[in-house]
Amino acid sequence: MKITAIVLAGGLGTRLKQAVPNLPKPMAPIAGRPFLEYQMDYWIKQGVGRFILSVGYLKEIIIQHFSDEYCGIPIEYSHEDFPLGTGGAFLKASKDLEEPFLVLNGDTFIEVDLNTMINFHLEKKSEWTLSVLEKKSSNRYMGIETNNNGKVLSLESSNSKLINGGAYIINPSVAKTLNIMINKKVSLEDELLPSFISKKGFLYGMQCTGRFIDIGVSDDYFRAEEILINP
Repeated sequence: MKITAIVLAGGLGTRLKQAVPNLPKPMAPIAGRPFLEYQMDYWIKQGVGRFILSVGYLKEIIIQHFSDEYCGIPIEYSHEDFPLGTGGAFLKASKDLEEPFLVLNGDTFIEVDLNTMINFHLEKKSEWTLSVLEKKSSNRYMGIETNNNGKVLSLESSNSKLINGGAYIINPSVAKTLNIMINKKVSLEDELLPSFISKKGFLYGMQCTGRFIDIGVSDDYFRAEEILINP
C-alpha cells in the first residue's frame, strides 16, 4: 500500500538556532546531509509513495534543495503564508487527501514499521493513530496513557512512561472533524489532539521500540549521527 506522507517542516527552529542559525530545522546537516533526507530515505523504504512538505520558515532552502521529487518519489508543497503551528499546517496540507495518510514531525525521527502501523490502525478502526514509545524521562514530551487495547485515555498523564513519537496515521475524516481550526495557528499536540478526544474521536497509540531522536533539542542533534548512521 503506497501512502502519502505529510512532513511538518515549517517551524522556526527556535531551540536549534544557536547550533544551526541559518537553516530551517529539517535541513540541519548530519554528516553533510540534511536531516530531512535521512527521514525521507527511511520512509521511502517503508513504502511512502508521495511527500507533501509543509513549509514556512526559510522555505526556499527546502524547495531549492528537493524541487519536485526525491529519489524518484514526487514532492508537493503546502505553503504557510503565515505561521500556522503544527496543527494548522497539518490541516492545510491534508485538506485534499481522501485516503489515510502519514504525518511526520520534520525534526524527529522514529523507527516504526509502516505496514504494522497501518494494520494496527485498520484493526482498531482508529481514526488517528499515534506512534508511542517508552522513555525514562517524559518531562519535555506529552505523556500518553492508553488502555490494554491501545485506546488513548489521556494526553497529559504524569504517571505514564509512554510519550508521543511524532508519527501518525490519520483518516481524512479527522480534518473534517476539526475543520473549525483550518487556517488558524494551532498546535497539533496541545490543541488538535485534545479537541479530537473531546469530540469522542477514535484515537489509538501503537507502542514502538525502535530508534528515536528529536533534533530540536541540541543534545539530540549532536548525537544524531550515531543514531542515524551507526545504529
